[in-house]
Amino acid sequence: MTTNTFNPKTAPGHQVLAAAGKTILRPGGQAASRQLWTWAEFTPGDTVLELASSFGMSAIALAREFGVNVVGVEQNSESVQRATKAVREAGLSDRIRFVEASIFKLDQLEEQFDFVLAEAIVTMQAPAGKAKLFGLIHDRLKPGGVFLSHEMKTTTPEVSQALAANLRVNAQPLTAEAWQELAHNNGFTVQQQASGPMDLLDLSRLIQDEGVMGTVKFASNLILHPQLRDRILEMRRVFHQYQSSLGYWLMAAQRRPQ
Repeated sequence: MTTNTFNPKTAPGHQVLAAAGKTILRPGGQAASRQLWTWAEFTPGDTVLELASSFGMSAIALAREFGVNVVGVEQNSESVQRATKAVREAGLSDRIRFVEASIFKLDQLEEQFDFVLAEAIVTMQAPAGKAKLFGLIHDRLKPGGVFLSHEMKTTTPEVSQALAANLRVNAQPLTAEAWQELAHNNGFTVQQQASGPMDLLDLSRLIQDEGVMGTVKFASNLILHPQLRDRILEMRRVFHQYQSSLGYWLMAAQRRPQ
């Protein structure tokens, strides 16, 4: 489950959750991701660029369910290898490919896409990084293309400090108004938006996202590995402490004509 270089005390929160067996790591869970897919109204042959595609689970689900073609950008070489293997085993190599690169190198891609999907990645960037990413995403969309965004939302700045310390990443969620302003300033028209609670580690959400057996496996790993348990329970405590001002944010935003 863990490697010699993995330290549960210092590793980023998403790595700790994955090591414990959590497969759905988006702030709004699988239901929020599927809401984006519903808004998209994909048709077979549409092209989708997914940022931080990880192990390729979303890419495989999209290609299978909607017949779209997906290009995933992922910086971690081990994740790219694992995702490529999963795609090959799923028989979808003709519809999915991965590019091992930083999400800040999107300008090196030549093609434009009908959709760009980014989930739980823009939150982790500083203000300048957020603006740069929105600009890069805009340029990778075809005119009229749609940016599908799933990020963390807050109503108070102090949440960022608590999250950064707890998750060991530079988590800087924005208010709903700030997310909309960021989109507008980078050439997008927000078509649809929604938000909800940060209940990723609540039992009902665990069962919904991971299934009963997956939840049992996750709980068993917490019992067997105290360091994982301590980190994850601390994450849950922070989520609950700020539950009134912390949640997830969904947005479908169309690239405006130039």
